[in-house]
Amino acid sequence: MGILEKITRNVDNRYWNPGVGAFPVKNRYTAGVAGQQFFERLKEDSKIFGTRCKTCETTYVPARLYCERCFERLEEKDWVDVGTEGVIHSFTVVHKTLEGEAKEKPDLIAAIQIADGILIHRLGELDDMEAYIGMKVAAQFKAKADRRGGINDIDYFKPL
Repeated sequence: MGILEKITRNVDNRYWNPGVGAFPVKNRYTAGVAGQQFFERLKEDSKIFGTRCKTCETTYVPARLYCERCFERLEEKDWVDVGTEGVIHSFTVVHKTLEGEAKEKPDLIAAIQIADGILIHRLGELDDMEAYIGMKVAAQFKAKADRRGGINDIDYFKPL
């Protein structure tokens, strides 16, 4: 089951396995209304969308249906294109596989601030000695034919 599949009967609920090379998530989860639109925009348009609360002026990335600060309902008119650029808020270097074996090349995983939100994703086109907090980065999307409607439609974030 892909993350964008809609479940209409609870007996159809299955585990989602993103496959090899994806973030290791295996659980019962659907994208929900806001998540579905967020992932569809990644897949179809190569754009990152968030929702902007008109009351407290917070822009959520990923998008939300309700403002977490003032509980205002966020509607379709509140969706905004936040661009594909962000700033590294924090990062870590991963030296081992899930099985505990040494990786041939370490992975860089970062918390990337876009608008008022944070996306956790891979960094590419730089090594761990080049990355720093505050570095500006941009999303590098997979080819459209390879996108599946999930966060991994962004291949990685590269430095600007």
